[in-house]
Amino acid sequence: MTDERFPIGGELPVRRLGFGTGRLTGTGYWGPRGDAARAVAVLRRAVDRGVELIDTADNYGPDLAEQLVAQALHPYPAGLVIATKGGVVRTGPDIWHIAGRPEDLRARCEASLRRLRVETIDLYQLHRIDPAVPLADQLGALADLRQAGKIRHIGLDSVTAEQLEQAAGITEIASVQNRYHLLDRESEPVLERCAATGTAFLPWHPLGNGTLATGAGTAVGGLAERYGATPGQLALAWLLHRSPVLLPTPGTGSLAHLEQNLDAAAISLTDQDLDLLTGLSTAAQPR
Repeated sequence: MTDERFPIGGELPVRRLGFGTGRLTGTGYWGPRGDAARAVAVLRRAVDRGVELIDTADNYGPDLAEQLVAQALHPYPAGLVIATKGGVVRTGPDIWHIAGRPEDLRARCEASLRRLRVETIDLYQLHRIDPAVPLADQLGALADLRQAGKIRHIGLDSVTAEQLEQAAGITEIASVQNRYHLLDRESEPVLERCAATGTAFLPWHPLGNGTLATGAGTAVGGLAERYGATPGQLALAWLLHRSPVLLPTPGTGSLAHLEQNLDAAAISLTDQDLDLLTGLSTAAQPR
């Protein structure tokens, strides 16, 4: 599965296992995590290993993650897709509010363009739908930015299947980012719609915010041992097998963990083991 690609928006082919930048910032996505040199080294190693999708957001840091991406990777190699997000303003560790007014989205997109040092953002995702602003106005602002050449494709974050359907009736949607992992399949209806329409699905917290990275003594851990893998690698492999539209972007500030995560793309699960893992996630759903 190492070289399997998915075309975001039908035109931006990327290897399905990407890299997320949230863990390059501090606790609660606030401030730095260690020194910038380590973060730069992780980003560069990710690309050296063949990562073609970098997922970031303007409020990671805030601003810091986008700055690190540019510091590490600009000028960007051909074929590298940079995805960022706007529409959320962070004012402290794990403290944020939604800001979806058209003027706010335009200003935040312009700021991301400057930080990333690009004229066009490959994939710009509305980080949250603002319930105080008509969805047509929010997506209209992004569609205007696309028309102006500021962004290439529009995505959404944390939406229901109904919201995705409504948004797709307003403008073309290239991607969705929802929480989804081996033991959390609440967004299964969204995934089903994405699979039916060829929309990229970037699951956030693909390792359960770290909880799936360990699992010794569990069913996942025992199965991972048979594959000579870690539980986290098996969880990522499950995502890659689950649907061809799933593009997990696990993040880390560690070179060793980066190597582990990316090695998950080489794991080929048997149908029997895939069914076993899928059954575990189904059993874990609330009733």
